[in-house]
Parts: sequence; structure tokens; C-alpha cells
Amino acid sequence: MIYLERAQLRALKDEAHTLGISLAELVRRIVTRHQQGSDEVTTPTHESYMRLVGLGASTRDDVADRHDALLGEGLARDHGR
Repeated sequence: MIYLERAQLRALKDEAHTLGISLAELVRRIVTRHQQGSDEVTTPTHESYMRLVGLGASTRDDVADRHDALLGEGLARDHGR
């Protein structure tokens, strides 16, 4: 038996419903992934940042010309690269 916060339980039930599996099966899968270490947080790759180029809106007027430099600054700031 486990106790979850109401919002956690609702989110898990919604995910299980979306996947078409039982809540118990979803919890088993989550536990298995955790035991295998596959749910570790990973650092985003350079490629994942590059996929973001062109998304969103900005008040800056130099983004198109400086996107590489701005992206590099963001990576350095957020990940010490």
C-alpha cells in the first residue's frame, strides 16, 4: 500500500488511461525503470537545444543574426559550458 497526494494519483490515473493500462501496471513499470536506473535525469544535449531554435517569440530584433551566440550564452549560463 502506498499513499500519494491527490494530484499525484490523478496524474498517474490519467497517464495509465492514456496508455490503456491499469494503474497497477503503470506503477510496476515506473518501479522497474527506477530499478534499472533508466529514469535518471540527464543533461540536455546540444541537439536538443538546437531543435528549439526558431520557436517562440522575442522582443529582441537580433535573434535571427545572433541565435548561435545567444544559444551558447544560454548553455553556458544554465549548464556551465
